Amino acid sequence: MTHDQNFKNLILDYPREAIALFAASEAQAIDADARVTPVRQEQLQERLGERFRELDVPLLVQWPDGRREAVLFVIEEETEPARFSVHRLAHYCLDLSELLDTQRVVPVLVFLHAGEFPERLALGATQAPSRFPLPGVRLAAHSSPAALRQPQPGGPAEPAQHGL
Repeated sequence: MTHDQNFKNLILDYPREAIALFAASEAQAIDADARVTPVRQEQLQERLGERFRELDVPLLVQWPDGRREAVLFVIEEETEPARFSVHRLAHYCLDLSELLDTQRVVPVLVFLHAGEFPERLALGATQAPSRFPLPGVRLAAHSSPAALRQPQPGGPAEPAQHGL
């Protein structure tokens, strides 16, 4: 099994925790009543034979009582930030917004190594461009000891320090 597949499996096994880690500000609004569902990784093709787009892990959050609009988290992992394509991610988000009929799409970038990446996409005229901020998480910049002190799913509220 590849590193990429292991990463995807962790997110699929712990979707709420992944959203809380990678999109903390958005995760605050997700309560226990919300349903988190993985979405198909391969996007539908408009015409047979066209190249299809494959996503890492899109997660759809819905409230069964309809009190909030559904929100889609498009979690994209890239080992090297230099290989990231802002345009590819924009295609993913726009296609999914249309397919799932939601205006609330949150792109989440996860980079395993340090490096620079575009943090926004601006399209249009200089007077009134459309701006798309791209929040990214650089895992290489996170401190492991700090992460070990966080409450773990199904674990004790304050895990042991393990000599770190």
